[in-house]
Amino acid sequence: MSDLPRRYLQTVIDRLTLVQQTQAAAIEAAAAACARSILDDKLVFTFGTGHGSFAALEMYPRTGTVTGFRPIVESTMISFHHVLGDGGARQYRFIHAQEGYGRAILSAHQTDPGDTMLIFSHSGLNAVTLDMALAAKETGMTVIGVTSLPHSSVTPSRHSCGKRLFEIADIVIDTGVPLGDAGIGIEGVDGRVGATSTSIAIAIGQAINAATAGLIAAAGRDPHVMVSPNTIDKATANARNDRNYAELWRRLRARA
Repeated sequence: MSDLPRRYLQTVIDRLTLVQQTQAAAIEAAAAACARSILDDKLVFTFGTGHGSFAALEMYPRTGTVTGFRPIVESTMISFHHVLGDGGARQYRFIHAQEGYGRAILSAHQTDPGDTMLIFSHSGLNAVTLDMALAAKETGMTVIGVTSLPHSSVTPSRHSCGKRLFEIADIVIDTGVPLGDAGIGIEGVDGRVGATSTSIAIAIGQAINAATAGLIAAAGRDPHVMVSPNTIDKATANARNDRNYAELWRRLRARA
């Protein structure tokens, strides 16, 4: 393997190792909050904007995830990959900086004080993210923030509250990703390459998901884990997953 791929992969390994060594207690606390909500027939909402939305989406309903996680992902803040034109990067840059939008998003969901809110945000300082965290706390929900303390702690808030996600969340999981995110410098190249915040956030999310499943099972309940139709009998897998969707619908219908 040439030097640059090796350096990038080693950077990811090193950062995941740091999370493993320093964030185990916070991950366990987050899983306990999620399991408590799900065991109480409540929901765990997951949220992120931009690349943070990828981690939120990964929490359910992909293979190996627990029914009860409920991603909130607004298309206006994830579909900016065209860069120019409809739904481009400039629109995203404007929208995620608008105070009040996060509250409007959350108001479209029937939340409960027993729910948990899991927010993924590398910087933890933009208006929509902080709106979501503040509104969830006001509802009575437990708020978990997966964010970068090295980045967020040296960058001012972009919300009128003056706070960043790590200063609002009840449980904070530090990704440890440095200011600026990208980790590899190349001689003669202006700027670094090899972003890691998304990879680390997704790994933390799946660690929370797995630990939540374990706690639900330890309580004698079924975590309703999603299975892949590509590894077992497809009809059996589809039947199990349809049962999981029915369980999610039961929880949602109870709020109508």
